[in-house]
Amino acid sequence: MTATDGDMSTTQLVVASKQGDNSAFGRLLEQYRGYLLMLAHRHLSDQLRRRVDPVDIVQVTFLEAQRDLNSFRGETPAEFAGWLRGMLKNNVATAVTRHVMTQKRSVKREIAADGPAGNDSAGAPWITQLPGSTTSPSGVVIKAETALALVEALHQLPETQAEAIRLRYMEGLSLAQIVERMGKSDTAVAGLLKRGLQKLRTIIDPKNNPYM
Repeated sequence: MTATDGDMSTTQLVVASKQGDNSAFGRLLEQYRGYLLMLAHRHLSDQLRRRVDPVDIVQVTFLEAQRDLNSFRGETPAEFAGWLRGMLKNNVATAVTRHVMTQKRSVKREIAADGPAGNDSAGAPWITQLPGSTTSPSGVVIKAETALALVEALHQLPETQAEAIRLRYMEGLSLAQIVERMGKSDTAVAGLLKRGLQKLRTIIDPKNNPYM
């Protein structure tokens, strides 16, 4: 089976990537774009996201992953996700230091200078890059708003529950695919989805969010 085969599992993509298949590696990274965007959004406050774009954090992480792939010693999708997660967290910390701690102006001053218009759709540019967000211009706005509402709600869940929910309802993966991606058992994933949904339904109204 080659990297051009659309039926390759995430595990097979990890193996092929470690063997030097650049096409497989590109596809592998794309599978984790949504996950990393969610994490970057989670680690950055509303104020910081006005100066540090989660999309940029993810792109830097992808570049580092490409550069350092030879140092990845894992074999599974879960191990690969953990490897990416570690790099992302370091990049968030670096970005915060660069754009906040070393700047003369505070984030609050910048927001005040921007005015009320800056509050309309914080996070919308990156959220439109999630799966299923490419429709008509008006549809993109709707998708962005509903997806952003879901991501904000996911911040109130444990990370594993949030990721299971995202994979199921934002990427549309099957239970078997989620099991492989997260490296957990069927029972564990089913439990994460059940508990996550129960919590989400106390936060947002499913009728107002198509992802639910």
